[in-house]
Amino acid sequence: MSVVTRFAPSPTGYLHIGGARTALFNWLFARHHGGRYLLRIEDTDRERSTPEAIQAILDGLRWLELDWDGPEIYQSANQGRHAAVVAELLEKGLAYRCYTTPEELTEMREKARAEGRPPRYDGRWRDRDPSEAPAGVKPAIRLKAPQEGETVIRDLVQGEVRIGNDQLDDMVLMRGDGTPTYMHSVVVDDHDMGITHIVRGVDHLTNAARQTVLYQAMGWEIPEFAHVPLIHGPDGAKLSKRHGALGVEAYRDMGYLPEAMRNYLLRLGWSHGDEEIISTEQAIEWFNLEAIGRSPARFDFAKLENLNGTYIREADDTRLVDLILPRVSETLGLEVDEDCRDILIAGMNGLKQRAKTLLELADSALFYLHPPTYPLTIEKAAKLLAGDGATIVLDVAAKFSELDQWEAGALEESVRTYAESRELGLGKVAQPLRAALTGSNISPGIFEIMEVLGRDESLARLNAVQSD
Repeated sequence: MSVVTRFAPSPTGYLHIGGARTALFNWLFARHHGGRYLLRIEDTDRERSTPEAIQAILDGLRWLELDWDGPEIYQSANQGRHAAVVAELLEKGLAYRCYTTPEELTEMREKARAEGRPPRYDGRWRDRDPSEAPAGVKPAIRLKAPQEGETVIRDLVQGEVRIGNDQLDDMVLMRGDGTPTYMHSVVVDDHDMGITHIVRGVDHLTNAARQTVLYQAMGWEIPEFAHVPLIHGPDGAKLSKRHGALGVEAYRDMGYLPEAMRNYLLRLGWSHGDEEIISTEQAIEWFNLEAIGRSPARFDFAKLENLNGTYIREADDTRLVDLILPRVSETLGLEVDEDCRDILIAGMNGLKQRAKTLLELADSALFYLHPPTYPLTIEKAAKLLAGDGATIVLDVAAKFSELDQWEAGALEESVRTYAESRELGLGKVAQPLRAALTGSNISPGIFEIMEVLGRDESLARLNAVQSD
């Protein structure tokens, strides 16, 4: 059997983190088996579905690099097919017209609640003669679900789930206005698309039972189900915006790398031994549904940041520079030319060692393109130039100007010689130099910085030092 999976978001908002993980699991499972991964936009809710939300979903998936096979499918384009299946069910006597009014449905639900029963449709039109239909009421079409026995879901994550058929009412397939319902459209589309495995959130588990009944009514092969636990916040509560339930584009804008996000989402509920850093290639090789846990995963920003920092350190320097250039340019208010870009590429290896996000990385790189202005705004850096700090900087600058070679090793040797001659620790000399070169008390190694900046720029910054 060739595996076919799908991700089927409703475009009523952004691509949230839970949806992104669902897309990832479907993508990985299909890629692991050499199968196909399809994208279906479930846009049948015309009032809530928007072009902006559709674009946000497509952009989010593209940023995560979860490429789908073939063009995206729009559920709204299949309504003729959905209606045809309803007509077939009516003809077979497996569905019926329901003339229950909205007021009757409300009364039915209120009565059920008052009696402590689930608020389900009572089947009053199930075997009733349509000739009794009230005038002016457009009927909904309901599925004739079995009323005895049970429906069994053999879920690849949750295990065997049994639901009594007396708990399943006759679900609506088509509304009175002729539009198909979500529950009906999903089954028809999944069948027509040849979906073999449905991987989605556990909140759809009860839907699986209702949809299984429809598969059986049509005589269609039922796909394998895998219902994945939801993502909770660090406190164990349902994930909300305060925990990180944001759109995928928000994580992009916060400076996370797509490969880090994929790795982090993968580990939210799935594991492979004690492995934490899992490349996309490894994930495709190792991924299976059996390793998905049944307990809710907990979202942790600190873990995400640390993981992102690891991926930043491993990333190509030129790529990182290209990613931070827009923020650097905006912050400094200038167009970054090729010379500036070359400087950032040369200094990137040192810059990326500390950064946990691209925003941090961009901000830490600003000093390469913009010399310190006095008085320094960072108090700790200003203190380094107070007292004899400025004098040390000017003395060392004079020593540097005598060097024949402007490279890190020669610069370090010069500073060490100066420190020994003054009976000073290396830090006592290096820290004021850092403040004068960068305007900060934290930076990559100062000798690397000076080599990247070059002789003229480095000496200009050191000789411009001012004590506060």
